[in-house]
Amino acid sequence: MTGSGEGWLNDGLDVPGADSGLWVSGVDYISGWREAREAADRLNVALLGVGLELSAVRAVASTSEDGRGVVRLMGWPAAVGRLAELLETRADSDGGAA
Repeated sequence: MTGSGEGWLNDGLDVPGADSGLWVSGVDYISGWREAREAADRLNVALLGVGLELSAVRAVASTSEDGRGVVRLMGWPAAVGRLAELLETRADSDGGAA
């Protein structure tokens, strides 16, 4: 989503690939992954919108063992701390409502 090419995917945050888990024959992983990818892309755009760098914190699409989409938030502690601050500020200003 940012930078040239896909190099930002491998800039120090450990993002497991398709070979990192057990795949079960007959399970539709693609549908779940597509759904997760759309949600992860939306979150990544929002992270960029609040000034966070995707090289420090980002959403990554994945699937569970049964093929359900999963979005994992991966990041360096300082960047995740900054995201937590932003969310806490938002919660405080809305009285805790999402």
